Amino acid sequence: MFSHGDITKDLARGKKFFEDIISYTVGPFTLDEIIANRINTINIADVREYNDYLEGHIPYAVHIPYKEAKNNTDILDKDKVTVIYTYSDSCPRAYNTALELIEKHYPAVVLRGGFKEWKKFEFDIVKSNSSDYEDSDENQQE
Repeated sequence: MFSHGDITKDLARGKKFFEDIISYTVGPFTLDEIIANRINTINIADVREYNDYLEGHIPYAVHIPYKEAKNNTDILDKDKVTVIYTYSDSCPRAYNTALELIEKHYPAVVLRGGFKEWKKFEFDIVKSNSSDYEDSDENQQE
């Protein structure tokens, strides 16, 4: 059995681990750019609780209940990469959902930092009672 020190000294294993993190995650700035310029190339899936989704979510995101994710893939285009997010990096739902989708042959990545990180940078959010995006600049003036 490896000890923590043994694992961290395995540089090849560490390199592979961090390459995988970079390959299978996307940051909020990159996602915002994709939404602005290439939204037709991705799916966005919110796996938070439904009430949280209604209170605000990333533009173009569909709600897929976490507990039902593996059975609700029919709303996703299998030919597009699905960006999955949840509350924050401390919540494993996005990673678990990504694994389930990949096992069903859907390409998937996770939004680093989740919705908390998205909101931190004041990117647009959509509220359930509005079809318009919430403008971050207007929020700062209120």
